[in-house]
Amino acid sequence: MGKRFIGRRRNKISVTPKSFKIFGSLLGILMLVACQSATLVKAPESKTQNDVPVHRLPTMDPEGPAFKAKEQSETVKKATVESSPAPAVQTNTEVAALPAVEAAPAAPSPGLAQPRRLENAKYKIGILLPLSGRRELLGRELLDAAQIAVFDLADKDFVIYPFDTKGTEAGAAAAAQEAVRTGVDLILGPLLASSVRTVRPVAASAGVSVVAFSNSHEVAGDGVFILGFVPQQQVDAIVDYAVEEGLYRYAVLAPNDAYGRAVVAAFKGAIAEREAEIVRLEYYDPAATDFSRPAKAIADYDRRHKALLEQRAELEARDDEVSKQTLKRLEKLDTLGDVDFDAVLLPGRGQQLKAIASLLSFYDVDQPAVRLLGLSNWAQTANIEAEPSLSLSWYAAPPRDERENFFRRYREFYGRPPAAIASLAYDATALAIVLAQSKSGVAFSPDRLVQPYGFLGVDGLFRLRPEGVAERVFEIREITRNGFRIKRPALTAFPQAGG
Repeated sequence: MGKRFIGRRRNKISVTPKSFKIFGSLLGILMLVACQSATLVKAPESKTQNDVPVHRLPTMDPEGPAFKAKEQSETVKKATVESSPAPAVQTNTEVAALPAVEAAPAAPSPGLAQPRRLENAKYKIGILLPLSGRRELLGRELLDAAQIAVFDLADKDFVIYPFDTKGTEAGAAAAAQEAVRTGVDLILGPLLASSVRTVRPVAASAGVSVVAFSNSHEVAGDGVFILGFVPQQQVDAIVDYAVEEGLYRYAVLAPNDAYGRAVVAAFKGAIAEREAEIVRLEYYDPAATDFSRPAKAIADYDRRHKALLEQRAELEARDDEVSKQTLKRLEKLDTLGDVDFDAVLLPGRGQQLKAIASLLSFYDVDQPAVRLLGLSNWAQTANIEAEPSLSLSWYAAPPRDERENFFRRYREFYGRPPAAIASLAYDATALAIVLAQSKSGVAFSPDRLVQPYGFLGVDGLFRLRPEGVAERVFEIREITRNGFRIKRPALTAFPQAGG
């Protein structure tokens, strides 16, 4: 079935799709079965050749049905979105596990129609995004993703109101105040940790929970939940697998920024817990274009090259046949001796990652003798398999099937790919809808948001923890010449779900 979007009016956004086929039923976040294993039911396959098969997970929780899944051919009810103005311009960036979205020109979202007034909607959700200013493109893409969740799952009792943070801390505070005056039951966003800090007191004074898109654990807690990917969980996943594979001695080559330092801190803790050790640690300037110095230092190149030269000189002083043959073999080498570590963690991404991996190989740190390790931002590195020095590397990433499905559907809706973190807006909105439909107590109280059995979303299984952090599951991938192979699948249920 087709989908239809109609014209946009200023500050009021609504969607009236005609009849539209829901692709990929797992894209609706579904609350997992308490104290039971969930039965997977295969959904009808999409007609698109490249679609990934998806499955529907029945939705239940300890207190009863959380959400009745819609049929594939269901006509989606009219969903409405209203916007409200907000104030002020900032340059702060926060810990970012995913690459920043380039501010490239993009086609505008399809026009949207004048909404019905829904002052009497039972559940009002505010979403705080930079809809103007430096990050306007990113904010619009997150709002577009949230709207897809509304189309997929919402009924007439649910309305979402966008509020413009203008990409500033002051703007975020003003947007939160306007959201509270509007009477929202839950706030989604804002994007950056610095903005979350200004929103927190406003939301707390009104008794409204916040599900933000930040990944900084420093702003989590006391009614604020962060949905972003925190470094600690990814680090734990990759270190756990590497140690299982017998790797105990590590080097780290990290960007000298907030993200790099957060990864290193998490890595040190994960290594200590597993009785492994870090034998080399180097930082590099994330704005640099030449990484030769830190790569050479990690590779212990100078010492190993000197050892080779000394060995050659010693052999050249001899006149026996064995020495001559050995010398001939050494002519092909640039270093002598092994490095003192089994693996190198590279938290970088994109062209920076490719350049560093290539330099390590140039300085005789080669796989599989020394394994290169990475985190989920590797999954956002275009054509990563085309870099020969990264072949056989391992990295932790969220399961990709639903993410690919979501990205395809987003392109079908809007004619352009979404930002890498647009999935957070979809999942946050879908989570709110599922809880609203659970009809159990205060839908968005911290106790309701903390579901021990979790939710299944675009980026796989996750649950909000009492301390305010989203706990996620990761698969371990190995890069191949044609993409990657899964070395260890992600968990399909949380262990010890009661805690």
